[in-house]
Amino acid sequence: MSEVKVNKISPRTNCGTTQLGDAGDTITVTGDLKSNSLKSASGSTITLGQSGDTIQLGCGASQTGFGRTGTVDWDTTAKTASFTAVSGEGYFCNTTSSAFTATLPAGSAGAIVSFADYAATWQTNNLTVSPDGTDKIGAVNGSVTLSTKGQSVTFVYIDSTQGWINVQDSTSNVRASAFMVATGGTITTCGDCKVHTFTGPGTFTVSAIALCAANNVVSHLVVAGGGGGAQGSSSGGGGGGGGGFREDKSPVTPYTASPLDGAPAITVTATSYPITVGAGGAGATGASGGNRGSNSVFSTTTSTGGGGGHTQCTGPNQPGGSGGGIAYGSPAAGGLGNTPPVSPPQGQPGGDAPRNPNDYSGSGGGGATVAGGSSVPGGGGGGTGATTSINFSPTAFSGGGGGGGTVASGSVGGGAASPCGTGGSGPPSNDPATAPAGTTNRGGGGGGGGNSPGITGADGGNGGSGIVIIRYKYQ
Repeated sequence: MSEVKVNKISPRTNCGTTQLGDAGDTITVTGDLKSNSLKSASGSTITLGQSGDTIQLGCGASQTGFGRTGTVDWDTTAKTASFTAVSGEGYFCNTTSSAFTATLPAGSAGAIVSFADYAATWQTNNLTVSPDGTDKIGAVNGSVTLSTKGQSVTFVYIDSTQGWINVQDSTSNVRASAFMVATGGTITTCGDCKVHTFTGPGTFTVSAIALCAANNVVSHLVVAGGGGGAQGSSSGGGGGGGGGFREDKSPVTPYTASPLDGAPAITVTATSYPITVGAGGAGATGASGGNRGSNSVFSTTTSTGGGGGHTQCTGPNQPGGSGGGIAYGSPAAGGLGNTPPVSPPQGQPGGDAPRNPNDYSGSGGGGATVAGGSSVPGGGGGGTGATTSINFSPTAFSGGGGGGGTVASGSVGGGAASPCGTGGSGPPSNDPATAPAGTTNRGGGGGGGGNSPGITGADGGNGGSGIVIIRYKYQ
């Protein structure tokens, strides 16, 4: 046999074709192709024989390095029902409608199969992988369940002892989301909606926005802290006003909103939003008025703290999200609500305290939807708050505190809490107990303290802290 030894075989023309042999020839390529290479110059083509030729690689030795090396050919038609896999194939399994089973092929050394979660639904509808006959998966003749969202796995058959071994398992779920992804606060879900509830300062962080712009408009509720109630002095103290109440319902997150729905919409971007939750104003412990509640803030929405209750021994009435109630005497009008003004209004005024020589009771603080009650007869009731289902269950917020009762002789009952139950009630005359506080994280006003000749005036109740709730569609 003749032998030709050269260092390089090149085509005659640039980017031409180099041909080894003619039709029917047998070409033997010797050497270890794992360490040496047979390749063309850039742009050239090497043809090993023609149709019908026999090409031997490795001089009769077993072929290595030319077959599949831990990869599969992916079938781009997604599977939606049970099927039997073929070695060397990868499958996108769509369990959106229902769970199903993928059966592995009969095991042979080096067989390889991959599966991937097509629609990121395996956490809801699982994919079951079963071995063929008596074959094993990880040394056990039994099925395995794939239940992680966005998971992809690769199995290789090694031998009859271990059977199929999982050599790759990805749970990173790297994909563009059609919906928003966010963190922060206490997170709850119901149906297709997710709610983030902030009962104190925090951060609402959006890590990914939705592909559909409408899904980036979030429903939100921002409630400020309620005002503190006034102490009873020579007359019953006024109740604290409810914290400002502002809400906007996105069309893509349906629920029963309050009558005050309609605050400016907020469209979020992939950034962090500091959340401020206002504290309730402290109730008065001396011959003074209650303190105003603190504001709550989310993005461009600010709700104003409720006005503190007024006592006869102090100056002007207190405006706020809802206005504070007042004691008998001057000024005769309760504190203004919706201050500063927004639309829809974030609250209502405190009640009036008309002069009555037989009744010196305080008026109720204003609520989100109804003004505080008048002081006569007896302490005025707190104004009604607002009820919304943004947090999946009807809940009342921003009720006003009741005014304290007092009378020159005898006994008059104190003002009732807000009908929504979030504001404190004012105690009756002759009751030195501190007035009840507004409900925590409801923005209720504190009750006004009662008084009567011969006793020390009761302290005003503290206002309830506010809350911020954000709701959006997450799937």
